[in-house]
Amino acid sequence: MENIGALAVLLAFCLAIYAIAGSVAGKLRRNLFLIVSAERAVYGVWFLVTVASAILVSALMTGDFRISYVAQHSNRAMPMVYKFTAWWGGQEGSLLFWSWLLSSYAAVVVFTNRHKHRDFMPYVVAILSAVQTFFLILNTFVVSPFQMLAVDKLITAVPDGNGLNPLLQYPAMAIHPPMLYLGYVGFVVPFAFAMGSLITRQPGDGWIHTTRRWTMVTWLFQSCGIVLGAGWAYHVLGWGGYWAWDPVENASLLPWLGGTAFLHSVMMQEKKGMMKVWNMVLVSATFFLCIFGTFLTRSGVVSSVHAFAQSPIGKFFVVFLALGIAATIYLILDRLHYLKSESQLESVVSRESSFLFNNLVLLASCFAVLWGTLFPVISEAVSGEKISLDKEWFNQLMIPIGLFLLFLTGVGPLFAWRRTSSDSLRRNFMWPGAGALLLVIALLAAGMRNFYALISFGFCLFVAITIALEFYKGSKSISAKSEMNLARAMLELTHRNTRRYGGYLVHMGIVLMFIGFTGGAFNITRVDDMKTGESVRIGSYQLTVNAVHEGENDNYMWQSAAIGVVKNGKSLGVMEPESRVYKASRQPTHEVAIRQRPNEDLYINFAGVNGDRATVQSYVFPLVSWIWIGALTLIFGTLVALVPSKVKREYARTQVVGITRKHVAVEK
Repeated sequence: MENIGALAVLLAFCLAIYAIAGSVAGKLRRNLFLIVSAERAVYGVWFLVTVASAILVSALMTGDFRISYVAQHSNRAMPMVYKFTAWWGGQEGSLLFWSWLLSSYAAVVVFTNRHKHRDFMPYVVAILSAVQTFFLILNTFVVSPFQMLAVDKLITAVPDGNGLNPLLQYPAMAIHPPMLYLGYVGFVVPFAFAMGSLITRQPGDGWIHTTRRWTMVTWLFQSCGIVLGAGWAYHVLGWGGYWAWDPVENASLLPWLGGTAFLHSVMMQEKKGMMKVWNMVLVSATFFLCIFGTFLTRSGVVSSVHAFAQSPIGKFFVVFLALGIAATIYLILDRLHYLKSESQLESVVSRESSFLFNNLVLLASCFAVLWGTLFPVISEAVSGEKISLDKEWFNQLMIPIGLFLLFLTGVGPLFAWRRTSSDSLRRNFMWPGAGALLLVIALLAAGMRNFYALISFGFCLFVAITIALEFYKGSKSISAKSEMNLARAMLELTHRNTRRYGGYLVHMGIVLMFIGFTGGAFNITRVDDMKTGESVRIGSYQLTVNAVHEGENDNYMWQSAAIGVVKNGKSLGVMEPESRVYKASRQPTHEVAIRQRPNEDLYINFAGVNGDRATVQSYVFPLVSWIWIGALTLIFGTLVALVPSKVKREYARTQVVGITRKHVAVEK
C-alpha cells in the first residue's frame, strides 16, 4: 500500500504541472478544451492526494511500523484519536495534510466558479496549481511520508513506535492544527483571485467580492486556530500563560494581522474605489506571510516548543518565497496604471481616514512582530551572537499599539463617510466618552493605579457603548416603523445588513478579549514545596496538600496531588493537578487543575515530588475567562457576517423576477 501512496503523490505532482500548463495555454490560445481539462486535473489532484492521505492514516491506525513516519509518530498504546491526529503530528505527514487541504480548496474553488469569472479563472487555477506543485515536490522528493525502514537494504519493522509527542496528546490538538492549517492554506485563494484579476486587467471590482468572502472564511479559521493554540498552551504547558510571543505563535499571528487589515481596507475599494494598490499588496503579503510562517515552523531557523525538528526543506521555502515575491512585485508595478484610485481622501475626520489609520497601525504591529521574531536570526548574522527578544520587549511595544487599535475600533462607527461635522462628532462622542471617563475615575477611586489597565478598561467601555448605540439606534428606528419589540427589531436589523452588524459583533468579541488581556496586569503567582497537610495562601485562596497519588497505564506513568481549596473560610472542594511521564518518549507533561470563573481563574500545576515535598505552582488569573468568551463572540460575529444580507437577497430576487418577466414578454 505504501507504494500506491507514493505513486499517488507522484501522479498528483504530474497532474498539478499539467493544470498549470493547460490553464495558461488554454487561456492564451482561447482553447476551451485545455481550460476544462486543466480544471478536471485539479479534481484529479484532489483524488490522488486523498488516496495517499487515506493510506498514511490507515497505516497510522493499524500500526504499520515498517513505515518510518508511523514508527516515529505512533505506537500501540496511543488512543485511536491520537493515532489519527498523528497525520499532522510530524513533518512529513503535516506537509501531506497541507497538500490535501490545498487540493480540497482548489477543487472547491474550481467547482463553485465553473460558471463565474471565466475571464481570469484559468490564471486562478494556474496559481493554485503552482502552489500545489511546490508542496507536492516536497511530498514526493524531499520528505516523503512513505519512506520505509530498512536494515541491510531489506524492509523491516520495529516492534513498537515512539508515539506522538505527548504535548500533542490533548483533545484541543485534534482541532487546533487543522484550523490553523485551514487558515494558512486558505489564504492562497484570495491571493490567486487577486493575481488572476491583475494579470487580465479585470474591469470593475467583481473579484473583490469573491476574494473578500474567501478571506473572511480563512480569517475565521486562522482566528479559531490561534485561540485554540492559546487554550492549549494555557491548559497543557503548565506555565500558566496563553501567549508567550513564541516565534511560531508570532508566525500564526502575522497573516491574521494582514488578513484583518485587508478585510478593513477592502471596504474602501468597494465603496470609494480607493486603496487598490494597497489591497493588492495586503492580500499578497498575507499569503506570503503564511508561507513564511510555515518556513519558520519547519526550517529550524528559530527555536520553539511548537516547531518541527530542523530539516532540509528550509531552502526550498526560501527559493519559493523569493520567486513568488519577485513575480508579485513585478506584476503589481507593471499594472500600477490599472490600479489608480477613483477618489481621494477628503477629510482627516472621516470614516475613510479611520480605516486608513487602522491599516497603518495593523501594518506597524505586523512589522513589529516580524522584527522581534527575526531579530535572533538578524543579530546572529550581523554580530555572530544570537540575541532573543523576550516577552517583556514584545509587551512594551505591542500593548500601546493594541490599545490604539482598540480605540480606532470604537471611533470608526462614529465618523461619517467623506467628512464629519463638529456637531456630529460632539453628539456621537458624548455618551461613549462620558462612560469611559466615569469608569476610569471609579477605578482610580477604587485604588487601581496601573496606567495601561486604566486606559484599556476605559477604551473597552468606550467601544462597547459605541457598538451598543449602533444596534440601539438602528433597532429603535425599525421598531418605530414596524411595531416590533426592540429585541426582534435588533434581529431584523442584523439580518438586513449582516456584514455590518456581524462586524460589530466581531468588534465586541475583541473588546471582551481585551478585558481578559487586561486582567493579566493583576496576576498573582507563587511556587511552593509543600509537605502533606501543609497550607499556603494565594490571593483569597488557601491551598492544602491532602495527599499525593501515583499510578500508570499502558501509555504513561502519573503522579497527582489532591489539593484542598478554601476561599474566605468556605471549602471549594479538591483540585487534582497531575504530572505524567510517557513511556515511549520518556517525556514529561502536566495536566493542570483550573477553577474557572468569570472574575478569575485559580490555576494549579503539580510539578512533581521533591523528597517528601510536592512542588506546587499556583496562580490567580483575573478575568482570563473573558478571552475565551470574547473568542466565541468573535467567531459568532464572523459567521453572521458571512450570511447573505436580507436586503441583497431580496434585490437579487427582484432582479431575477424582472429578467424572467422581460423574457416572457419577448416570447409573447
